[in-house]
Amino acid sequence: MQHEQVDVVLSRPTDVVRTLAPLRHGAYDPAHQVTPDGAAWRATRLTSGPATLRLHQRGPRSVHVEAWGDGAAEALTLAPALLGEHDDDASFAPPPGLVRDAWRRTAHVRMTRGGRVLEQLVPAILEQRVITRTATDAWRRLVRAHGTPAPGPAPEGMCVPPAADAWARVPTWDFHRAGVDPRRARTVVAAARLAHRLEQASRMPPSAGRALLMHVPGVGPWTAAETAQRALGDPDAVSVGDFHLPHQIGWALAGRRTDDAGMLELLAPYAGHRHRVIRALLLTGAAREPRRAHRLAIEDHRAR
Repeated sequence: MQHEQVDVVLSRPTDVVRTLAPLRHGAYDPAHQVTPDGAAWRATRLTSGPATLRLHQRGPRSVHVEAWGDGAAEALTLAPALLGEHDDDASFAPPPGLVRDAWRRTAHVRMTRGGRVLEQLVPAILEQRVITRTATDAWRRLVRAHGTPAPGPAPEGMCVPPAADAWARVPTWDFHRAGVDPRRARTVVAAARLAHRLEQASRMPPSAGRALLMHVPGVGPWTAAETAQRALGDPDAVSVGDFHLPHQIGWALAGRRTDDAGMLELLAPYAGHRHRVIRALLLTGAAREPRRAHRLAIEDHRAR
């Protein structure tokens, strides 16, 4: 089995685990785990084949990266982007106040660029209009059922997400067993059938990449933004249509709840870095509003 390793020296101090955290879909994600020694493990499917990565931070700017599998060499070439080295915040200069403080407090958390579009698009589709637990349970079940074992000495239970053709062949009843309604299932299959074209989004400017993703029937601005944030490292992608986000950002920036239009108005001064602002506010707790809304009920489509 192919095994490659390299020490990556980053351009500035980086919190590796928190930088990679958006790529993890639930605590039991079969494709992304963090072990007790602090290493982040990822199982991914690259153009050269499946790969398992272990990224272990050894210092503020030093990361030891190991990779196993047919895609090991390619995985190492993509590691700097994964670790946020392509994240350019040079043009971000918020005025003194809450946003600048939140950004400075999260300066070691970079924007990751996962690169593999379908691997981030599918879980975003599964998260459409359901609570997080329902979506992460579905992702875990489907990846374990239709993915392949992660190569190398990966933690027990880790799997490489299915290839595009495997997603396209997932039977309707398997989506049903995983709690995925027919609308989301159809969207996953449609995305898988267009995967070759969609992967081109990783080589486009982020706004063009988001537009390309929305050519998939069932993929709207929210899903495209969630995917662009993770796969493209898009610092400006705003998840319009989120149930909680407008309230949280309105509370942080205006001291009141707002809707999508109000959120976009509040974020307008930070154009080009709106997701960067949102993430900093959420990570520091500045966007934590008093609980008022009822919790969304868990909707189990398997009961139908």
